[in-house]
Amino acid sequence: MIVEKARLIAPYCGQLVNLLVPREQLREQAAYANSLPSIQISPRVECDLELLAVGAFSPLNRFMNQAEYQSVLDTMRLPDGTLFPMPITLPIDMGAEIKLGADIALRDRKNVILAIMTVEEIYEWDLAETAAKVFGKNDSRHPIIAEMHRWGKANISGKLKVLRLPQHLDFAELRRTPAETRALLESYGHDNVVAFQTRNPLHRVHEALTKRATSNVDGVLLLHPVVGMTQPGDVDHYTRVRVYKTLLDNYYEKDRSLLSLLPLAMRMAGPREAVWHAIIRRNYGANHLIVGRDHAGPGPDSNGEPFYGPYDAQDMIFRYANELGVKPAPFTEMVYLEDEDRYEENSNLPNDAKVRKISGTQVREDYLGRGVQLPPWFSRPPVAKILSESYPPRYRRGVCLWFTGLSGSGKSTTAEHIVHQLLEKGRNVTVLDGDVVRTHLSKGLGFSKDDRDTNIRRIGYVASEIVRHGGMVICAAISPYRATREEVRTMVGEGFMEIHMSTPLEYVEAQDIKGLYAKARRGEIKGFTGIDDPYEPPLNPDFSLTAENTRAEDNARLVVSRLIKLGYVRPD
Repeated sequence: MIVEKARLIAPYCGQLVNLLVPREQLREQAAYANSLPSIQISPRVECDLELLAVGAFSPLNRFMNQAEYQSVLDTMRLPDGTLFPMPITLPIDMGAEIKLGADIALRDRKNVILAIMTVEEIYEWDLAETAAKVFGKNDSRHPIIAEMHRWGKANISGKLKVLRLPQHLDFAELRRTPAETRALLESYGHDNVVAFQTRNPLHRVHEALTKRATSNVDGVLLLHPVVGMTQPGDVDHYTRVRVYKTLLDNYYEKDRSLLSLLPLAMRMAGPREAVWHAIIRRNYGANHLIVGRDHAGPGPDSNGEPFYGPYDAQDMIFRYANELGVKPAPFTEMVYLEDEDRYEENSNLPNDAKVRKISGTQVREDYLGRGVQLPPWFSRPPVAKILSESYPPRYRRGVCLWFTGLSGSGKSTTAEHIVHQLLEKGRNVTVLDGDVVRTHLSKGLGFSKDDRDTNIRRIGYVASEIVRHGGMVICAAISPYRATREEVRTMVGEGFMEIHMSTPLEYVEAQDIKGLYAKARRGEIKGFTGIDDPYEPPLNPDFSLTAENTRAEDNARLVVSRLIKLGYVRPD
């Protein structure tokens, strides 16, 4: 039994995979790579390539082939039986000129060559199957499922030679490989290492649970935040790392804690992701992992329900703990005991205990959103100061009003009234109207599904940049396809508000002064939304309006009132 257990956990604590080309071969391999055909990989694939190269995904040593991919989907295991719950793939467009048996160069966003792949397999994958098996349901409100709609329809796999890792110019002293992290942790002289997976700032409740978990096993804390791709709308990693450094410098024992950054692209896959996080932390030298409520949960689905139960991830980690060689350090909700100035798990307290707590929503909306500093019992004063500086009140943050609906449903007219009402209240706004955008930004695009999606993504990208820099933008485009709208929601992140102009088809046809619907009915216009091309209405819009028997000015007032209530516009 002991021998069998050792065999099972060996892949995660034995020799790490290393795909980096030796220094003495680098110049020759780089010259060869420049002569090869190449493909540009996405930021997500960049993250995966880096962690494959340094052994964070050991025993995986390449992007998965079809047998590995299917086995992981169906069983959460590689074909040899090794537990590995997350598919790690390199998707490509079907039209890409890639030949079996040939070498190709992998380039990053700036066209820098990172690696050479010998293409051994090209295989198609199914989005619906992948979504259902990895995330539990095929719901495009999930940010990764929304993103997957624009991935290539085929995956490639083969031997990798990594010439260089993606360049990171920030916090270089905190970026360590698994081998470097292991060596540093061993120097602390403790048998146990407790890893804390985080993509959020740390408040006093997190401080309490990390210290308790570390003390319980007489170990060392590996504070291991994700600084790759996280949930859209999360606090940026620059702000988060400033918070982590401040806390470790002032409130943790220096010989019992280590801060190290993880360039991981999260999948927000709940229970599966928790097991994946445990494997990664095992490779970095940890043998315990703190697993909180709704670990790696993506928020609500299209029906407003959570994707996973609050403790599903904890249950799955417990199930595989022996095989992983990683014990979970689970915690239920922790609350502040005001009379004792300490935090405790709510499940350990009597029903009449005097407690205080602030939810993540309250942090965003009632404190940071309104410019109110977080109280010292909840967040250390230096941390509260960093967050208040990085996240100004909502009336100084960006917001995107995304109007969707049939042609003639009232999108542009309502948007025009909103602009004037916002200007009256001192908030500047940019309008990206569908017709105007097609004249400039999307000139030359047709009305095929691919061209329509490209047009919407372009509008979404511009809108996301405006929002990121604290501006307000109104986008008025038909945007007929639900998945592409969810993609834009993910691109924009916090501050995205979907407004459905649900004016009925019969009404917009009757009011059609341009005669476009009549031409479409006669077949003079092909692919017209609502006639011979589908319109997919939002399942759960943030706002639903209609132009039928309603003045555009009144619709605009409803939207502006909501913006005032949410704090994006200051009341008079």
